[in-house]
Amino acid sequence: MSLSLTAYRTKLIAKIMFASSQDEVKRFIDTAMKSLEQYKLNGHIICRFTDKMLDELEAFSPFNKEAQQWSNIKMARICFNQQKRKLEKVPQQ
Repeated sequence: MSLSLTAYRTKLIAKIMFASSQDEVKRFIDTAMKSLEQYKLNGHIICRFTDKMLDELEAFSPFNKEAQQWSNIKMARICFNQQKRKLEKVPQQ
């Protein structure tokens, strides 16, 4: 992967914030997760990526964001929690 995972998280959060709909947020997250799997990253690293995304998303305050941005953040948290549950069911490599 040409970007560091930290830079990848930063880019993904920017895309999530400026998405025009919740469906777009879901697509960004699905694409990101598929990309991580495509690069054959260890399951533990993908879990850690997911946990860090959740930490960063949970740090946002609704008072500092516009309504669409806050809606996008909530949707992203739901999606990443679903991904986390999926990953926890899969045996780690």
